[in-house]
Amino acid sequence: MTTPRFVHLRLHSEFSITDGIVRLDEAVGRAVADGMPALGLSDLANLFGMVKFYKACRGKGVKPVVGADVWVENPDDADAPFRLLLLARNRDGYLTLCQLLTDAYRTNQRHGRAEIKRDWLTPERCRTLLALSGAHMSDVGRALLDGQLPVAQAAARDWAARFGDGFYLEIQRYGAPHCDTLVERTLWLAGETGLPVVATHPVQFMHRDDHKAHEARVCIAKGEILGDRRRARLFTEEQYFKSTAEMAELFADLPEALANSVEIAKRCNVTIQLGKNYLPDFPTPDGMTLDDYLIHRANEGLVERMQALYPDPAQREAEMPRYRDRLKFELDTIIQMGFPGYFLIVADFINWAKHNGCPVGPGRGSGAGSLVAYSIGITDIDPLAYALLFERFLNPERVSMPDFDIDFCQDNRWRVIEYVREKYGADAVSQIVTFGTMAAKAVVRDVGRVLDLPYMFCDGLSKLIPAAPGKQYSLDDAVEMEPILKDRLAQEEEVAELWELAKKLEGLTRNIGMHAGGVLIAPGKITDFCPMYQAGGEDASPVSQFDKDDVEQVGLVKFDFLGLRNLTIIDLAVRYIKQLQPDFSVDMNTMPFTDPAAYKVLQEANTTAVFQLESDGMKKLLEKLKPDRFEDIIAVLALYRPGPLGSGMVDDFILRKAGKQAVDYFHPDLTACLEPTYGVIVYQEQVMQISQIIGGYTLGGADMLRRAMGKKKPEEMAKHRSIIAEGAKTKGYDPALAEQLFDLMTKFAEYGFNKSHTAAYAVVSYQTAWLKAHYPSAFMAATMSSELDNTDQLRVFYDDSLKNKLKFLPPDINHSHYRFVPTDRQHIRYALGAIKGTGEAAVEHLIAEREAHGPFVDLFDFCRRTDKRIVNRRAIETMIRAGAFDGLDDNRAKLLANVELAMSLAEQAAANINQGGLFDDFDDSVAPPVEMKDVPAWSEAQRLAEEKLAIGFYLSGHPFSAHAATVRRFVKNTLASLSPKKEPQTLAGVVTLVRTKVGSRGKMAFVQLDDGTAKHDVSLFSEAYEANRHKLREDALLIVEGKVSYDDFSGGLRIVVDSVLELAEAQSRFAQGLALSLHAESDIGKLKHLLQPFAGSGPCPLRFRYAGSQARGELDAGEAWNVMLSDALLDSLRALLGEKSVEVLM
Repeated sequence: MTTPRFVHLRLHSEFSITDGIVRLDEAVGRAVADGMPALGLSDLANLFGMVKFYKACRGKGVKPVVGADVWVENPDDADAPFRLLLLARNRDGYLTLCQLLTDAYRTNQRHGRAEIKRDWLTPERCRTLLALSGAHMSDVGRALLDGQLPVAQAAARDWAARFGDGFYLEIQRYGAPHCDTLVERTLWLAGETGLPVVATHPVQFMHRDDHKAHEARVCIAKGEILGDRRRARLFTEEQYFKSTAEMAELFADLPEALANSVEIAKRCNVTIQLGKNYLPDFPTPDGMTLDDYLIHRANEGLVERMQALYPDPAQREAEMPRYRDRLKFELDTIIQMGFPGYFLIVADFINWAKHNGCPVGPGRGSGAGSLVAYSIGITDIDPLAYALLFERFLNPERVSMPDFDIDFCQDNRWRVIEYVREKYGADAVSQIVTFGTMAAKAVVRDVGRVLDLPYMFCDGLSKLIPAAPGKQYSLDDAVEMEPILKDRLAQEEEVAELWELAKKLEGLTRNIGMHAGGVLIAPGKITDFCPMYQAGGEDASPVSQFDKDDVEQVGLVKFDFLGLRNLTIIDLAVRYIKQLQPDFSVDMNTMPFTDPAAYKVLQEANTTAVFQLESDGMKKLLEKLKPDRFEDIIAVLALYRPGPLGSGMVDDFILRKAGKQAVDYFHPDLTACLEPTYGVIVYQEQVMQISQIIGGYTLGGADMLRRAMGKKKPEEMAKHRSIIAEGAKTKGYDPALAEQLFDLMTKFAEYGFNKSHTAAYAVVSYQTAWLKAHYPSAFMAATMSSELDNTDQLRVFYDDSLKNKLKFLPPDINHSHYRFVPTDRQHIRYALGAIKGTGEAAVEHLIAEREAHGPFVDLFDFCRRTDKRIVNRRAIETMIRAGAFDGLDDNRAKLLANVELAMSLAEQAAANINQGGLFDDFDDSVAPPVEMKDVPAWSEAQRLAEEKLAIGFYLSGHPFSAHAATVRRFVKNTLASLSPKKEPQTLAGVVTLVRTKVGSRGKMAFVQLDDGTAKHDVSLFSEAYEANRHKLREDALLIVEGKVSYDDFSGGLRIVVDSVLELAEAQSRFAQGLALSLHAESDIGKLKHLLQPFAGSGPCPLRFRYAGSQARGELDAGEAWNVMLSDALLDSLRALLGEKSVEVLM
């Protein structure tokens, strides 16, 4: 075996974030191919990729050298920190690195750099590390390049004093101008100090031709342009992963410097135990072990739960034995697997949340199948009542950590995390990092931006990349799937250049984020396992430097604290109900699931805002299925997925429930198991129960069977097929029946869903349906309050509220609050927080002033009493547009015109408070009144348009109303009165939504029209779409002609449009003429000047009616003067001649 000659110790991977595009697997593979015995990872100020690197190296027989390229604070120039390469000698060294990096991120950041203080590198810490000087980026290197040799000597001796024989002077030859000078001077310094020299190569990318892609990566991170001549070019094309032979050639004159890289690798021996979990210590009462305490808590909790489940003592006594047996089995399993601490920790913070005003979900995932969890308050659904299986959650035959996903009220989740932080210590609790990657669409935009290509060019390219829910297409996929893209790549150089760079960057780590719900609790400190990262800014939370998979690998246990908006909605709705009805005492968490009104909401598919049941597809399913019991809700949530919908299962379920298809349970012994789903195998738990009942499996074994079915390995399936047949035979069942069921279960295994999860979520679905049925104003006010910033969603909820006969009171600065508030069972006061540009601080400020000193009297009073730094001009103007000042003056145009004056006077008044003004000796009535500028009120159409700018949709009226009198003269049918007919029909409405899609016959559009009586979707196929696409815009008033027929699929109407007219076109087409009444005083010159630009613009004849003292008569203007009846023309004529002098003849 040849003696190794070189090991790469300095490597920036994709996890360096701001530079480096090395993929770890590729680097390890190259090291193996080159015969390197070890490889170092030294990302910039982090260990983000350490676990992945460690596993990849161990998997390939390469020794991992763990390190970080750290920033060191420069006390003489804070903007020019030094760099130092630190490598861990052993596990203690790894922990030292963890602590140093954590302290840097949490206590010493500058401009986003986490800097280590020199003082932190004590001799005790340094004994666990090796240090490489950092070449030209270090204090030593800079002093050498500046010719300050004594300074360089002093710095090197200081590091040597700290690190002893663990400090090396670093030399590099990677093509930068300074390299030769620095190597020469570093060798001189080595001679003067006796310090060893090591040759390194700063690897940033894998291949020489990756240099441009790496530069693009650097520009993306810094927001720079690749071609900008002024930008700093810090990297050379030589910084690729050089082979041992290339390094030997590069340093042929300094073989000992190469050998030292191997020597350093030998001295670094980090071993990290992977795969073993360590739970934090949970405090128990004196003398009780964790096992004893869990048994005590579970038994005590079960008694409380049983009293609520079975108030009748006799029934409770009869049911108790089966609950006790199940509880004992679960407790024995939990204790045998060593997880009592996990259950107690989760129960502790959940019960704290419940008792401290933070709503908690009833459960989520397979954890809802545990009776122990139910007994100690982790979940709120009785698993025995719904045949939820413990083994689906924790299987003694498959040892793995339990994992409770817990839903908390979105607004209060942070309080529970703070409680955990206080209980276990800030150093023991952390959230978890996530890494955003350069996905196909994003990387095309990113690369296009750094190439300085126009935004629309890049956006257009990005939009050519196909998108599908839950699926990410790669750049290669996109070229295969989109012919236009393939053509542009072949024909356009700019596209080809962009694509080449984008492909090299696709999938790389781009940015750092925080996991939505994961929280780590360590026994001791997080840094005993991994370093922590913290973004800059006051509100930033510390996160682990390892992602959710890697933190579990190094032994930390993840707890999922998820925020669920619907829990916040339920909590707020209940508070609203109690304000309206103080004696309300229903406990939402213990209510029975038997209310007919709640099921009526579901059966009528009135489920907008009902948890998990809001989509159009789900509504259609509910209408067909007609749920009338809680088991039906559980089933609906499990069935509404592509697999079951496409398999025929859903149709069987609906037909069997309606009594239109015979129910088959396959064997009487399976009746109890399959009765809730009418004999259709819907849940994974049913697969497990059938295997247990017929095949003699334990439920643990049945869970293994379920997993095997999901994986579809032929040898596994053959083994289980014979086991179930043998088991059936032993139990006295026909083996043929067992094999039939096995085939059936195999078919449905890919569709089967976790019943525990859907059962828990069905509770929230039922609760929200119940609230909508009984307290719609409180429920919808709470729902809309959860989406204040989402105009599109607010509009959906607003329309649904109107459909449910709720009424909205307009926003009002003297009555509204930040959120939507119900004023009684039928009315909701519109939220000031839902007006664009207000903000919570501004609204809360004006409410506090209103409550302290009474209602606002006028605009001047409002401006005088509010702080313009909080309630700024934009906020005032947007509230005026929304109608929030209508209670003071309903001329919104006038109020808007006077905002500047009112704010200016308020500012003067504030300045004069302490200066003694002219009228100080008089009371207020003597001070001269302020005159408001008088401005004409807006027309209804303009008022609604301005209102929409502020609110996002029309609130005080309907845009169709302004034109209704005109339109109804030639379109008699309202959208509400439409019915199918053979002949084409003419319809009118305002466009509220336009969707396009590419079908087999080309591009088509679906346009939603609204005339205030109803909304209908109309379809335009390719020819009609292409002819009218310029007219299809939101808020346009359109008159369309098309066929109306019955739609068998949706059960509604199908409207296919052939022609589309805008209002002016329609008026002109249907009108017999435009009559203008004139008299002797009419200004004919002005009239001619006004009409000339419109002459010949349309088909409508122009007619003059003259009435004077000497004569009267009518005169047709002639075809050359025919006009288009646009609003601009009609408004101008009315302004010149008067409203009554302009008449459209129909």
